[in-house]
Amino acid sequence: MTPTKPMNTDAAREPGEALLPLFPEHSSVTPAGELTIGGVGVSELAERFGTPAYIVDEAGLRNQAALIRDGLAARRPDSGVVFASKSFPCVAACKVMAAQGLAVDVAGAGELVMALAAGVPADRMYLHGNAKTTAELTMALAAGVGTVVVDNFDDIDRLEQLATGPQRVLLRIIPGISPHTHESQSTGGDDSKFGLPADQARAAIARIRASDRLRLDGLHLHIGSQILDTEPFGRAVQALGPVAALGRFGVYDIGGGLGVRYTRRDQAPAVESYLDVITAAARAYLPAGARLVIEPGRSLVARSCVTLYRVTTVKHTGRTFVAVDGGMADNLDVALTGQPFEAVLATRMTEPPAEVVDVVGRQCESGDLLVAGLAMPAPAVGDLLAMPVTGAYTYTLANNYNGALRPPIVFCQDGQARLAAERETHDHVLALHRPALDPAW
Repeated sequence: MTPTKPMNTDAAREPGEALLPLFPEHSSVTPAGELTIGGVGVSELAERFGTPAYIVDEAGLRNQAALIRDGLAARRPDSGVVFASKSFPCVAACKVMAAQGLAVDVAGAGELVMALAAGVPADRMYLHGNAKTTAELTMALAAGVGTVVVDNFDDIDRLEQLATGPQRVLLRIIPGISPHTHESQSTGGDDSKFGLPADQARAAIARIRASDRLRLDGLHLHIGSQILDTEPFGRAVQALGPVAALGRFGVYDIGGGLGVRYTRRDQAPAVESYLDVITAAARAYLPAGARLVIEPGRSLVARSCVTLYRVTTVKHTGRTFVAVDGGMADNLDVALTGQPFEAVLATRMTEPPAEVVDVVGRQCESGDLLVAGLAMPAPAVGDLLAMPVTGAYTYTLANNYNGALRPPIVFCQDGQARLAAERETHDHVLALHRPALDPAW
């Protein structure tokens, strides 16, 4: 476990409330120094729902969806926004996005089932995946999924066997663009496992157009995730040009990938800047009147959520370790991609820092380091600790390491908190092992 360098002197003197801009839109600090989300204090949330827990600012989530939806429509009226549900696979989140007029993309049967359960109209869904199974495609077609994003020739084979009528499809291409991001989050380079290069795309286009069961609406690409520069998105739109020269398409879906600010040091593009870049590129390189589609995930949901923990142990050894009742089982992103986060003592937001600590989780890995080199007031067992910007890919990647239970999801708005997803229980976990619980096994 190698800690990051302690924060600079100015930051080390700032109380936790200085980090409030990272927290959800409807966050505040009471005069007593307690963090509130959606008008609900963290003490009440911890008492009612326990810790760890994912706490969502519902109004902030709705507002972010509207900001992206309306911003794109104002710049390019013939456009659409599709929620990348893999970023936050939650029935409540799908309900919010559908209510805000967004379509939903699903990458597999599990996300499809969740979106259907949320009441998302199937014809407003996009099915993704580089390894779609026959069973998944059968389920999607039976449900009436509006668009299937074809990734490979095997997709075409299966769809032609399964489709009973004209099925709308997009063809995913490899744009040959590798933006600056973590290697695992880059999906547009020449060696990407997703999509087809231009020469193979030509053959796929010809084959789909010749099919009486498939209708090619247009092209799709996606260059990666947590991208903190708008320039690669403009190049991605431009990259559609050579393939688009094969014929005019009605739809160009450029995926998602816009990054967000996780720490006080991060510089992330404003949504408006991103939209300016992609719509300008669309005017320059795409046919007039073509529909432009984007698929935001992280930029939609990340800031809306806070993970609430309780401090279980404070240990002064080689360093000061502040251990909480969660960790890489509920936030794998730190260990998986090295993504830095911030954290605060959530009922002591106005107190100045007294020491620099490493916030660690309870999983049996030295790499279970949530925040390194964090300045905070002298921590104590029982303190509530809040980590902002955890709406994207934390619940997605939650796991049962060391028997951890997936935390609940709580939506807060106007001083009211309501449970959106229950905390997993040991009975839930043991139910999967029911065969071996039989004494005769």
